[in-house]
Amino acid sequence: MIEEKRAGFIAVIGSPNAGKSTLINHFIGQKVTIVTRKVQTTRSVIRGICIHKQSQLVFSDTPGIFEPKRRLDRAMVEAAWGSSSDADIILYLYDAQKSGIDNETNKILDELGQSRKKKILVLNKVDLVDNKTLLPLIKNFEAICSFDATFIISALTGEGSKEVLSYLAKNLPKGPWLYPEDEITDLPARLLAAEITREQIFMRLHQELPYATTVETEEWTERDDGAIVINQIIYLKKAGHKKIVIGKNGSMIKMLGKAARIEIEEILERPVHLFLFVKVREKWMDDPDRYKIWGLNPNA
Repeated sequence: MIEEKRAGFIAVIGSPNAGKSTLINHFIGQKVTIVTRKVQTTRSVIRGICIHKQSQLVFSDTPGIFEPKRRLDRAMVEAAWGSSSDADIILYLYDAQKSGIDNETNKILDELGQSRKKKILVLNKVDLVDNKTLLPLIKNFEAICSFDATFIISALTGEGSKEVLSYLAKNLPKGPWLYPEDEITDLPARLLAAEITREQIFMRLHQELPYATTVETEEWTERDDGAIVINQIIYLKKAGHKKIVIGKNGSMIKMLGKAARIEIEEILERPVHLFLFVKVREKWMDDPDRYKIWGLNPNA
């Protein structure tokens, strides 16, 4: 007997740096969302799509949930909760390395407890902790919020992820698939290319600078020989950051461009000519059009 098709949305939520993007990329088998060691890397909701048997799973990679201070922070957190309210299943990912349930986690659990959606608890990074600590931690979670299922995994190594994928696939609504079979993300290529460059900025520059930076793909030209010419602008909040991003004799901007180009070529499977330009726009965080590009509410 052939299984009926299933399809649905899974919102992956959690605190910053819980491993949400790493887990989704692992499920998809390809990078669809950027990953760095810094917190609050993901700024908007990015969807990754994978097929498991007869089910099409649409994962929403959401910004980390934290106490927002800036306008952009508020929009990011609102987007995360908005994604969970639209989902068929909520996957709450928790970094098992953290020492107990803090106030931030308590607030998330309180909010989750009010939701009638099917929700699962996934403890991540278990390859880095003593297994003896996991059972008491799970009991503490269940005392605060009721979950339909609990899993322990390592998003980095893939340990335990097959069980999570199988559970999700079986519990999605029956119905036709929502996207073409070969589609792995709904993020336009020019936005994904900008995200790849922003990832390199997060990986190679430090302190406040990456958070005060955004990248925009200004031009995208497909040549007759199959190559793609991409012009991107790196917008900075402070003029003093410009020399850091460019580097001595242009060394940093060349390094950023080369690393981003190689990764974009791997994803697009085509030659890429990437040109980066640096501009100062002090109030880019207050630009409503930029929020709309990211799918965020500028009035959050």
